[in-house]
Amino acid sequence: MLDRFTGLQVFSRVAGLGSLAGAARSLGMSQTMATKHVSALEERLGVKLLHRTTRKVTLTEAGRRYLDSVERVLGELDEADALASAERIEVSGTLRVNAPVSFGARELAPLLGAFCSDHPNLEVDLGLNDRVVDLVEEGWDVAVRIGRIQDRSLIARKLARCRLLVAASPDYLLTHGEPKTLEDLGSHACLGYTLSSALGPRRWEFGVDGDVGVPVKGNLRANNGDALVAAAVAGQGIVYEPTFLLGDEVRSGRLRALALDHPPLELPGVFAVYAATRRPPAKVRAFIDFLVRRFGPSPPWDRDLPLGGP
Repeated sequence: MLDRFTGLQVFSRVAGLGSLAGAARSLGMSQTMATKHVSALEERLGVKLLHRTTRKVTLTEAGRRYLDSVERVLGELDEADALASAERIEVSGTLRVNAPVSFGARELAPLLGAFCSDHPNLEVDLGLNDRVVDLVEEGWDVAVRIGRIQDRSLIARKLARCRLLVAASPDYLLTHGEPKTLEDLGSHACLGYTLSSALGPRRWEFGVDGDVGVPVKGNLRANNGDALVAAAVAGQGIVYEPTFLLGDEVRSGRLRALALDHPPLELPGVFAVYAATRRPPAKVRAFIDFLVRRFGPSPPWDRDLPLGGP
């Protein structure tokens, strides 16, 4: 009989990496064994958790719901381990954290005061940039990354969901009209994010799994989401970005969320990643557990936002 806990680990890793082979390698098992673990989970639950094609592995709707519970269970076990060892392992030294510029400035930096108060013998070195850093070569203890985790040498723990919205300023919509369908976007100025193929200056992807693409165009593109949001507030066009960037502007009324005929893409999530060592240091475990508690299944940036499809 296959171990149930290992099955949960395999499923979580497949969801994070989008690959059975990658999940198997990261856990030190064969792809055949990883497939058996997932199949055993699906048979026990009586539902299909994954869509498997020759190109990629994606979550079904049931798999997406199940993943939230699995991540909580695995996270609670990690936290229990950390609490059990807290008396003999002091969180101290310097914690080097890397994160994307906008997410780090908006969501991480405001939390660091509370984290440092909990661990007075710890110093935090926060580095913000939008390139994918090499944690080992550059000496980072942990990084926060958004979207699919491609590096199979890393352990990833999901911190929160990452939903997207399409939005524009009331002035822009008054002047240019409000798009109702994906096809309507073709006649609007769409502000493209150059670091993403799914939200880029030539094509936007919709549907929960990004399986519906639409060509777009516009007179502004940028490699920073905050710049595009500022341009949208100024009335320059329509923006398609994560809710942690758009939330404050939509809640204030400076931007209006648009309901189209297909739901926005949902990125795989916000993850904390660290090198696949035997066990992460106490300072890394403490930081990740802190973020999981703060963000939770319903992250603060999604508060009071219109989410979902039409």
